[in-house]
Amino acid sequence: MAEFDVIIEHVDKTFPGDTRAVIDFNAEIEHGEFVSMLGPSGCGKTTLLRMVGGLEEVTKGRIFISGQDVTDLPPSQRDTSMMFQSFALFPHRTVFQNVEFSLKMRGMDKDMRGRRVWEMLETVGLDELATRRPSDLSGGQQQRVALARALISEPTVLLLDEPLGALDYNLRQTMMVELKKIQQETGITFIMVTHSQQEAMSMADKVIVMSDAVVQQIGSSREIHENPRNRFVADFIGNNNMFKGVIRSRSGSMVFVEAGDQLFYIRVPEHIRHVPIGQEAHFSVRADLMHTGDNPEMANKVEGTYVATEFLGTLETDVFEVGPGHFVHVEQHRHLSDSSYRVGEREILCFAADSGMLLEETRRAEDIGA
Repeated sequence: MAEFDVIIEHVDKTFPGDTRAVIDFNAEIEHGEFVSMLGPSGCGKTTLLRMVGGLEEVTKGRIFISGQDVTDLPPSQRDTSMMFQSFALFPHRTVFQNVEFSLKMRGMDKDMRGRRVWEMLETVGLDELATRRPSDLSGGQQQRVALARALISEPTVLLLDEPLGALDYNLRQTMMVELKKIQQETGITFIMVTHSQQEAMSMADKVIVMSDAVVQQIGSSREIHENPRNRFVADFIGNNNMFKGVIRSRSGSMVFVEAGDQLFYIRVPEHIRHVPIGQEAHFSVRADLMHTGDNPEMANKVEGTYVATEFLGTLETDVFEVGPGHFVHVEQHRHLSDSSYRVGEREILCFAADSGMLLEETRRAEDIGA
């Protein structure tokens, strides 16, 4: 077991009133991994984080840290540290004193304590601000103090609860890079809770996607982006176009799906190859794999009415309505775009056979059982 820093086995959390906050959670987290738990508010991710840290009791299941069963141990006996969104710094103490606090409480020798604090302040780039108080620091600097304080005890696992949530957009972008850099330099396992897809997908080695107390998918950012396992993940992650139809025939790892008055040729992931003919199904196509124009090399085509263009950085996304209330997004880099559509203009949209993917239904609590 010790090859993994954290093992979570069949963990459930039920609050009074039979509210199930976490259902049959299973995960193995390797040493030095940066793991993000991603999902909408109320999905159970923070509750799970608190159970790992010992701040919330486990209803059922086991949690292991460095091979030791810590399920029933208090926070003080777990080799973890937690960083909260609010930072929770001592306002009357200096940066140095805030970072030093846990070492002082442990009774560490003053000289050794000082060396450790200075090393940590250098790691987070705050050594020149050691004598300042939190009120004299920017939001990003306060966050680094909180991070240094959490890391100073050299925990096996650092638990981060929405660590960037209180920062503005530009500072958040900077701190994402800083946080990942510090994690790589220290080699400490990070488990971070976030509802931000950008934070999770850009920083984490492994992403755990949750909804309604249930894990929907675990994988690398690339795996989840390119191969969403089910409807929820495809709809929640990235810019995926969703289609609903009926499976009409199968050919190897591909199926023909009738959606509206169109027939689409779609690939089927290995885990749902058994899907029967005649069943209602959903499939997704990433916006960056959609194209405009009647390309004869593309197997799938649908006609749409131009609605608007959205701009985000260097990306440009044209939006088309392909049916009542059904919008399709076509994404490309702005320097490659030559679109000059007028609102109401009709256009053929197309995508390759292997660009569309059939989706499993979203996992629900009732599918897992009590």
